[in-house]
Amino acid sequence: MTTMESLIGLVNRIQRACTVLGDYGGGGDNTFSSLWEALPSVAVVGGQSSGKSSVLESIVGRDFLPRGSGIVTRRPLVLQLHKTESGQQEYAEFLHLPKRRFTDFAMVRKEIQDETDRITGRTKQISNVPIHLSIYSPNVVNLTLIDLPGLTKVAVEGQPETIVEDIENMVRSYVEKPNSIILAISPANQDIATSDAIKLAREVDPSGERTFGVLTKLDLMDKGTNALDVLEGRSYRLQHPWVGIVNRSQADINKNVDMIVARRKEREYFATSPDYGHLASKMGSEYLAKLLSKHLETVIRARIPSITSLINKSIDELESELDHLGRPIAVDAGAQLYTILELCRAFDRIFKEHLDGGRPGGDRIYGVFDNQLPAALRKLPFDRHLSLQNVKKIVSEADGYQPHLIAPEQGYRRLIEGSLNYFRGPAEASVDAVHFVLKELVRKSIGETQELKRFPTLQAEIAAATGESLEKFREDSKKTVIRLVEMEASYLTVEFFRKLPQEVEKGGNPAGGNTAASNVDRYSEGHFRRIASNVSSYVNMVSDTLRNTIPKAVVHCQVREAKQSLLNYFYTQIGRKEGKQLSHMLDEDPALMERRQQCAKRLELYKSARDEIDSVSWVR
Repeated sequence: MTTMESLIGLVNRIQRACTVLGDYGGGGDNTFSSLWEALPSVAVVGGQSSGKSSVLESIVGRDFLPRGSGIVTRRPLVLQLHKTESGQQEYAEFLHLPKRRFTDFAMVRKEIQDETDRITGRTKQISNVPIHLSIYSPNVVNLTLIDLPGLTKVAVEGQPETIVEDIENMVRSYVEKPNSIILAISPANQDIATSDAIKLAREVDPSGERTFGVLTKLDLMDKGTNALDVLEGRSYRLQHPWVGIVNRSQADINKNVDMIVARRKEREYFATSPDYGHLASKMGSEYLAKLLSKHLETVIRARIPSITSLINKSIDELESELDHLGRPIAVDAGAQLYTILELCRAFDRIFKEHLDGGRPGGDRIYGVFDNQLPAALRKLPFDRHLSLQNVKKIVSEADGYQPHLIAPEQGYRRLIEGSLNYFRGPAEASVDAVHFVLKELVRKSIGETQELKRFPTLQAEIAAATGESLEKFREDSKKTVIRLVEMEASYLTVEFFRKLPQEVEKGGNPAGGNTAASNVDRYSEGHFRRIASNVSSYVNMVSDTLRNTIPKAVVHCQVREAKQSLLNYFYTQIGRKEGKQLSHMLDEDPALMERRQQCAKRLELYKSARDEIDSVSWVR
């Protein structure tokens, strides 16, 4: 059969490990599932001066808790009691001082106070970070209790005005958990209806299934009165029996009366009491400790399957997250270089998927050629350039002092060259537009490469190197498209002009008749309009050509190069880097490193807890 010691000890060990990792009731790291909250525990709740500390000291059989006025307990105290063989020396250990044993319990009290001050400072502030104290003694039962700050109604000097609410919220965060057993302590010399502990217990456990009621200070009640209505469940019924306690008097505390002697006096009080004698076997701190220990063991046994289920689920989630976060990087330079190349390949694959249609974005390049370029070509100011006034001006300037004889060839050339010059703008704009799309796809691809998220420095290096490569591709592309425009201007298509209908002089005579009449006709508005029309037709033909050739040049110089050699410049750079520089590139985001570390530690905790549970036989 599983022993009570192994069950409660198992939970104790898991609780201590949880606390080290910041997983504790009433707060802590809520980014992971809380194992602490799945573990059954006994939360000790009471108002200030309810006798809470005295009850705990009676259960332990030692003076070890700080005393004083106001809020004495300012951090939760996880008190783990371990029963040892008779005759063995009593000692205490703190989780934050794992290698030190305390045999002087006055020093235990001082260390509780000092450790509280380390977190809260020498103020009246409270903290939800627990102190873990284990006590090994033949005079205790195996039991774990969580001593919480006493509920209060008024803030005293030096406390924040929110202290009343802060304490209640902390206590509530512990007792509202379904795995929490509530030890509600109330003084018998006050009306039970006004008990802070019972009021809170009623809110979080209305059925009373998780609540154990404790009445202290029975010996301080007015003469002729007793607390039988409460102890026998008539005033306020709980699912578990009420337990009466008689603590040491202040005079006994001042005289340092031994706790074992105080226990004997408590037994004698109930045995000889005319009011409570019939309940004597179920009263006192010793009975309370045994009752709680047995109930805690029962609850733990019942909760083991759900705890195991939570642990297995959490292990799966953590292993999945660790896979997502990636494993730690090797320190070897060759392995680091291999890792960087693998990460680059992952990025490059996603970038190509964007271009080829596997992911969105690449279609925007086609949009540049299908929408932006044609629109820009249509908006070119040819109407202004080929206006009658401008054509007259350019043709006349081209003729110089001697007018043209047959056709104004120099005028034609100047008009055409001037028109073709306008194509530079749309050509360069197309290059810039595709460059912008490629830059945006690089940015998106870096963001979508999950493996790269760990390495902000490497992300920046890749972004910078690809930026330089794209800039080089843009320069080459601009040179190419400008060359296409210049090629059109450098050699005109003669066949186009040879196919134009020959001009016919006024009156229907072919050119070469009356010279005077011919000259008059050649300089008429109709003549200049025909020149403008011919140039416009030629420019439209070139526009159609460039509309087809500019996209080819841009794709060849930018898109194709980006697909084939986007990272070549980066590969050249990293090939020259030494181990230290490679390590710097793989310098992870500190938040990610911390998260991986947390996950790894939490995974270790859960696996250890699972092994602990598996090592205990739950069957008789």
